[in-house]
Amino acid sequence: MRVWLVLLFTALGFTGGGCASYQTKVSVAREAMRSGDAPKAVAELEPLANKENDDQLVYLLDYATALQQAGRYKESMKAFDRAEKIADIQDYHSITNLASSLALSETMIQYKGDDFEKVMINAINAINYLETDDLDEALVEVRKLNQKLYRYKYEAKRDYEQNPFAYYLSAIIWEADRKWDDAYIAYKNAYDLIPDYPPLKEDLIRSAMRAQRSEDLAQWKKKFPEVHPKPEWKDKQMGEIVFVFQQGWGPRKRPRPESPRFPYLAPEFSLAQAARVEIDGKQEAVTDRVFSVQDVAIKTLNDDYARIVASRVGGLVTKAVLADQLRQKNEALGLVAWVAMNVADQADLRQWSTLPQSLQIARIPIKAGKYKIQASGLSGSGSTTGERMPEREIEVKPGRKTFVSWRSLR
Repeated sequence: MRVWLVLLFTALGFTGGGCASYQTKVSVAREAMRSGDAPKAVAELEPLANKENDDQLVYLLDYATALQQAGRYKESMKAFDRAEKIADIQDYHSITNLASSLALSETMIQYKGDDFEKVMINAINAINYLETDDLDEALVEVRKLNQKLYRYKYEAKRDYEQNPFAYYLSAIIWEADRKWDDAYIAYKNAYDLIPDYPPLKEDLIRSAMRAQRSEDLAQWKKKFPEVHPKPEWKDKQMGEIVFVFQQGWGPRKRPRPESPRFPYLAPEFSLAQAARVEIDGKQEAVTDRVFSVQDVAIKTLNDDYARIVASRVGGLVTKAVLADQLRQKNEALGLVAWVAMNVADQADLRQWSTLPQSLQIARIPIKAGKYKIQASGLSGSGSTTGERMPEREIEVKPGRKTFVSWRSLR
């Protein structure tokens, strides 16, 4: 009975507003990022990310993202590595925490991370390695990503699809490393998932040609008669700029209006829907969406809704039993317990809140040399949003790929 009294007083603390929510704590950091002040976001999140508690993982994910936005790529790598290790070891609930969550709220148990968030750790961390020109480690991240998806789908029997961004990015990296056959296989895997992605027509023909897969090449040429080999494919003085665009803000968790015990994901408005890339103020390319983080996040939570409901039903039974036990000893205390525990039972709104809405790529073949690169946000109608990436100087080497990334936050 003593344990249940402790839980009751904890519930009363929740109803009194004594515990600030995750959403409140990260709001200052999110606004700092939105206004372009990534260092302030890092400073806000660092103490939360370094504090060992049930919420450490979720703060680490936002902290690692803020570090990346601030251009502190190596520190971001380390933070993502810490987050991944915590997510790996937190795939269980202690008996005490489980009892607490049933009696009170899921917000009282250790945050393990949603499955799609665990996958996105590797996708976003791969961008860190690309920014530091470490293609081997970037490839390690996308391999780990697809291994996780395989385990979820075939071992855990969850309805997960492979991630086209991982396949497409790995194809580009294989191509950069002159592993032509591996690149072709990855492009083909990406095509199986996103056949309508425009650049894949040329990618498949070019990679099949370089991999000397004559039968496959003939099939693709027949399928895409409008695509013809380009001179730059064989020009040894040509390089390529690969522009990775993290577009907008992912959806935000909110309590369901009809049932506040349960969360749902509400899309966040993002002004920029694509990016236009400018090289020395002249050459332009517009990014194409490879992967919608928003769509996958919403689908994942919806697919998990039955489990969440079952958990809360179990919680209602636990609350009823506990309140009845207290009521038998003290009727007033039992009534207070029932009210307090149900008021405290709120939707768990913890999430990796700084994820982008989508991942996009633009590829620009260009002669080797030094260039100045800029990018600007484009609205859904194609007009500029006023948001611009600070100009960067880059060097493109013959036969090599130079990776540049940018995140829109409006």
